[in-house]
Amino acid sequence: MTCTHGDAIHTVEPGSKGCEECLAAGGWWVHLRLCRTCGHVGCCDDSPSKHATAHFYATRHPVIEGYDPPEGWGWCYVDEEFVELPDQTAQVGPIPRFVRG
Repeated sequence: MTCTHGDAIHTVEPGSKGCEECLAAGGWWVHLRLCRTCGHVGCCDDSPSKHATAHFYATRHPVIEGYDPPEGWGWCYVDEEFVELPDQTAQVGPIPRFVRG
């Protein structure tokens, strides 16, 4: 199967220097994911709140980029497969690190 959502991959400006929702609520994350449709920065599914996946369910924006640090891979939630990205998004940093207390 090949991802059919390449038209949803855009050059984006990251919306924050960490998971947007975790920063607002005082939460923490393990890794960050960047929405390649709108630039939302959310935490990965290993994080307690899984904000990147929640963003997908709320918006249906299909493709994320591994963003902490920039990892060079993409993931399509709809097709459930890795996606080759045309470019890599530069970090807006420095990004704070959070350690579970």
